Amino acid sequence: MTATARSAPDRLLAVLAAFDHGHPALSLTDISRRAGLTLTTAHRLVGALTAWGALERDADGFYHVGLRLWELAALAPRGLALRQIALPYLEDLYEATHENVQLAVRDGAEVVYIEWLSGRSAVGVHIRVGARWPLHATGVGLALLAHETPGFQEEYCAGPLAAFTPYTLTDPARLRRSLAEVRRTGVAVSSRQVTDDALSVAAPVRGAAGRVAAAVSVVVPQADAEVPALVPAVRLAARGISRALGWRPERTDQAV
Repeated sequence: MTATARSAPDRLLAVLAAFDHGHPALSLTDISRRAGLTLTTAHRLVGALTAWGALERDADGFYHVGLRLWELAALAPRGLALRQIALPYLEDLYEATHENVQLAVRDGAEVVYIEWLSGRSAVGVHIRVGARWPLHATGVGLALLAHETPGFQEEYCAGPLAAFTPYTLTDPARLRRSLAEVRRTGVAVSSRQVTDDALSVAAPVRGAAGRVAAAVSVVVPQADAEVPALVPAVRLAARGISRALGWRPERTDQAV
């Protein structure tokens, strides 16, 4: 679709989409180029977004995402609201392990991290709040994917499965077996899938209706990982968050 054929909402969203974790500050020329808009159109839209508070302009003339968008994002039930409910349990998990602790939700074929607690000596991970990774490559992603509908799982397994290390699950048959194991045990173990020195143990978080709404995990150095010792702590955190969200496992009418 050409710039002239794009609707006004499409052009406005293209300006916002020009910003990402790799490009948090952009000049007007940068925005024009990354959004695929003429400089005149970009100038007009950036001006409107800045006046509304969606963008902010610093002293050097670069634009950043504005606080108005943060205010709106805080209303998302799977964003800040979920993070605030989960944080006490994430902190307990961190105190029990002193390792990286993460909370994530699914967005399409990706996992989005909405909270991350890191210890000073914890293993390095390529994660930050707002980061996205394919579902099959992370513990939280496997925990989420395993509880999606069979149709969604089959469509995902049939699609391209990106590899990040030699250990990333890229074979559809192996991935299906891994998902079945997650459903059987209630936890997902992801070893060296994103980096070759990290292992994560994750468990699903259920909402009030019993459906999986998020996943919590702890990430430890692969060489020192003691998975049996980590599983109870991760399960306890996931169960605590689930109960805080209104899940009552004793109810026989809950979804599974």
